[in-house]
Amino acid sequence: MRPVFVGRSRAIGAESPTHPESLFFVPRRYAWAMTSTDRRLALRVVTMPRDTNQYGTIFGGVVLSYIDQAGFVECRRHGRHRWVTASMDRVDFHAPVHLGDIVSFYTCAERKGTKSITVRVEVEAERYTSQECVQVTEAMITLVSVDGEGKPIAFASPPTVEDE
Repeated sequence: MRPVFVGRSRAIGAESPTHPESLFFVPRRYAWAMTSTDRRLALRVVTMPRDTNQYGTIFGGVVLSYIDQAGFVECRRHGRHRWVTASMDRVDFHAPVHLGDIVSFYTCAERKGTKSITVRVEVEAERYTSQECVQVTEAMITLVSVDGEGKPIAFASPPTVEDE
């Protein structure tokens, strides 16, 4: 696999021989990683014993649920509507999440249609024992704005969810 340069990424790749303190070689499959200016923190959780399997790592389904919630948070920034998940186009698990890790979900609107938004989600775990930050998962998720009857609507339209 041919490596490509990507800006600061403490999670994956090997240190660059030409810029050891600022850039890392990253395998090409991870080259779509967000830069710190593109992404926003959508969700942060601490993993608990109820989320673990018999090996002491977090179930993938738990991470998928949080990815779905993070996608919703990003979409709500673009319109106060009901948002439903249409698809999870791609989910890559790179490293396990352990009990006690602080897991951060960063999002970026990758593509905006008139009724849907494709959100890129990057998941990082801050290790409980070492405070090392590791990229553990990345995903592409598409959500659609819908009205009260579940029919797709333009997310640029006036809010359909009112404050209580």
